[in-house]
Amino acid sequence: MTAPHSSQPRERRRSRRAGLEIPVDYSTVDAFFAEFSANINEGGLFVETDAPAEPGIAVQLSFRLPGAKDPVKVEGRVAWVSDGTRGQPCGMGVEFQTLSAEVRETINEVVRSLRVTDA
Repeated sequence: MTAPHSSQPRERRRSRRAGLEIPVDYSTVDAFFAEFSANINEGGLFVETDAPAEPGIAVQLSFRLPGAKDPVKVEGRVAWVSDGTRGQPCGMGVEFQTLSAEVRETINEVVRSLRVTDA
């Protein structure tokens, strides 16, 4: 027997999220948006938006991490969407698709430092 379909994603992330509110610019094939990220981990981030893209859609992301000189530019894929029910904000979880070793390490350092301050 299969579980009923839910708008809430199954917990599949390999890394714990760290709260981080930063501006995020993202684009799809036909649109450009400026929103905010609510949290980030080594595998992706959550973008708060009233108009999330559909799961599976490729997005181009640009965001500036605390202490970083240049913005991070990365390709991602919408992994899941929140409709704003159940106490969660409306938006989309974006999984990073391509990260250079340098960008991955920068994100990891930021996430680790945020976890220390959250603890």
